[in-house]
Amino acid sequence: MALDLLSAQRILAIDSELNKIRDYDILLDRVLFEARKLANADAGSIYVKEGDFIAIKFAHNDTKQKLLPEGEKQAYPHFTIPISEKTISGYVAMTGELLNIKNVYSLPKGSPYSYNADYDRQSGYKSKSMLTLPLKTENNKVLGVIQIINALNGKGGVRSFTKEDEAAVTHLAEKATVALQRAYMTRSMIMRMIRMAEMRDPKETNAHVNRVASYSLELYERWAFKQGYDQKRINKEKDIFKLAAMLHDVGKVAISDLILKKPASFTPEEYVIMQTHTTAGARLFDDLLSDFDTIAAEVALTHHENWDGTGYPGWVDPQTGLCERMDDQGRCIRRKGKEIPVWGRIVAIADVFDALISRRVYKEPWGEEEVFKTLCELSGREYDAQKERLGGFLEQPKTIKFDPDLIEIFFQVLPRIREIRARYPEED
Repeated sequence: MALDLLSAQRILAIDSELNKIRDYDILLDRVLFEARKLANADAGSIYVKEGDFIAIKFAHNDTKQKLLPEGEKQAYPHFTIPISEKTISGYVAMTGELLNIKNVYSLPKGSPYSYNADYDRQSGYKSKSMLTLPLKTENNKVLGVIQIINALNGKGGVRSFTKEDEAAVTHLAEKATVALQRAYMTRSMIMRMIRMAEMRDPKETNAHVNRVASYSLELYERWAFKQGYDQKRINKEKDIFKLAAMLHDVGKVAISDLILKKPASFTPEEYVIMQTHTTAGARLFDDLLSDFDTIAAEVALTHHENWDGTGYPGWVDPQTGLCERMDDQGRCIRRKGKEIPVWGRIVAIADVFDALISRRVYKEPWGEEEVFKTLCELSGREYDAQKERLGGFLEQPKTIKFDPDLIEIFFQVLPRIREIRARYPEED
C-alpha cells in the first residue's frame, strides 16, 4: 500500500517523537493516539499479546471523553481476549492480517469472527466502522493489535476506513513496532533491577512496582494539568517519571538481610539503618546531567519525607551521606512542604496506598474505606465517605505525611486508580 507525500511526512514526524519515549506503556498509549489521529478515528484500543491471549492496555473514546470535566481521563475495564478466529481482534492476532470492516453489525456472511455488542451496551457507545491491524516485528511475530473505531468525515459523521487509512496506519504500526521493541528492552532492564530488589525484599513485587508507578503517573498528570503545564512538557516528564517511580525502593539492595527480612519490629538503631535505603537508592543515579537520573534520584531520596517535616532522610547529600542543613542542636533538618520535590510527594502517596490496600506477609489487606480514611487523616483532613473525597480539617491531626492538594487529586483520579489495581493484580 502506497502512501501519499503528506502522510509519509506525518509518519516520519511521528516516528521521531515515538523514538523519544522510553516507557513501554506510555508508548503504547501514544501509538494508539497517533493511529486514531492519522485516520480521524473517534475511538480505539491497543492490545498486547500475553501467551494465548491479547490484553487491552489502553482505550480511547473522544465522544465519551467530551462528557468528562476538563483534565479528567476515562477509566476502562481491563480484560483479555483469546487469540482465535472467533473475535475480530483475536482473529487479527492469530492470522497477522488486517481487517477493515465497514459495519461491525453487518459482517460479511461466512466470517469466522463475530462482534460482541455487549461492549457497546455497557459503554453506551455505538461502534460501526472498524480497522484492526497487527503490530508485527520484521520476522512477522505478532506483538499486539491496534483497533480503531468509527472514522469520522468532515461533518463529524461516521464513515468507512479508506485504503489510504489502511496504508497510513499500517506504516505507523511498522514504525511503532521498532520503538516498542526498544522500549520493551528498557522495561526489561528496569524489571531486572526490580527483581534484584525483590530477591532481597519480598514486598517489592513486579505487581507492586507497576501499580505504584501507574498510580504516580495518574497523580502527576492531573497535578501538572492543574499547574497549567503544556502537553509537551507533561508527555516528556511523565515518561521519565514512570520509570523513576518503579525504582523508588531500589536502594533496599544495600540493606542487610538481618534487617530487611526481620519478622519483628526494628530497634531504633535498625530503623536508622533502614532509612539509609533512600540515600543508597539516590546514589545509583549519579549522572545528574540526565533528566532520568535527576528525577530517579529525587524519588529514591525523598519518598519517605513528610509534609510536616517529620520524615526522613532530610537534607542529606546522598553521595557522602553527610547532612547539609542542621538545626542549632546539631540534628539534620528534614524537608517539609514544597521543599520535597513533587516526585517524592506523589510516590509517597502511591506507595503507602498500595501497601495498605494490599496483602502482605505481616497483614491482611485493609478495606478501601479504611485506607481512604487513613490517607485523609495523614493529610490533616477527614474523609467524606459518601462522596469519596477529602472532608473538613481535623482538630488534632496526626502526623501530616501527605501533601493535602495531592490527596485531593488522588480522589479525583480514583476511577483510574481502581482500574490500575485490576490491571496489576497481586500474584498468588
